[in-house]
Amino acid sequence: MATQPKRKPSGIAAWPKDERPRERLLSRGPHASTDAELLSILLRIGVQGKSALELGRELLERFGSVQGMMSAPLSAWDDIKGIGKAKRAQLLAALELGRRAALPVGRDKTFIKSAQQAAKYFAARLGGLPDEHFRVAYLNRQGRLLEDALIAEGTVDTVHPPIRSIVARALQTNASALIVAHNHPSGAAEPSDSDTTLTRDLIAACHPIGVKVLEHLIVTTDGCYSFADTGLLDELGMETLAPIPAKR
Repeated sequence: MATQPKRKPSGIAAWPKDERPRERLLSRGPHASTDAELLSILLRIGVQGKSALELGRELLERFGSVQGMMSAPLSAWDDIKGIGKAKRAQLLAALELGRRAALPVGRDKTFIKSAQQAAKYFAARLGGLPDEHFRVAYLNRQGRLLEDALIAEGTVDTVHPPIRSIVARALQTNASALIVAHNHPSGAAEPSDSDTTLTRDLIAACHPIGVKVLEHLIVTTDGCYSFADTGLLDELGMETLAPIPAKR
């Protein structure tokens, strides 16, 4: 029986070893790899006539950057030649791990005691998301994070965080205070009328159960708007908790 000739390697496998993305990473460390090379390692293989590295470069060109990939909606990944469900899942999982790596290690070690700490925490939590997410951090008296809850998500027009759910969770976690935060994907940092109304209603709902609303943050790509730092939180609290004048 005639022996079959060995198939010659193709694609990246045919490159010299010191030029292959995976071998370069293992020999020099991940910091020496380009974004396209890191993507090619996740993709593993390309498509006919296109290596994984070329496919990685095309993804970066399509989304603009790794950050653009992180903030893109799921629909943006549809119909990309060479990116099937398995590869898409691998890439999205890696991107989400990168986002979560920027968060504190654990709740029991996370303390939020200032507007600056809150802004840093929620910038990592909400920055770059394509849809509006509304989260609440529940804290004990020492400022330790008891729970970080996603209360609502959707588009700017559809997010309506339920006050009752926020208050109920505060009772369940035995929280002494809370910080609310949401992102504006549009990039507009100023609070809307609904943002202000929500904050006022939340202060009113939390006051009778002894839970203090410490902050409301609006996260954008350029930074955070702080209800506390601008004095708006105190102003709303005074409006909400002021005694109603007696009728004459």
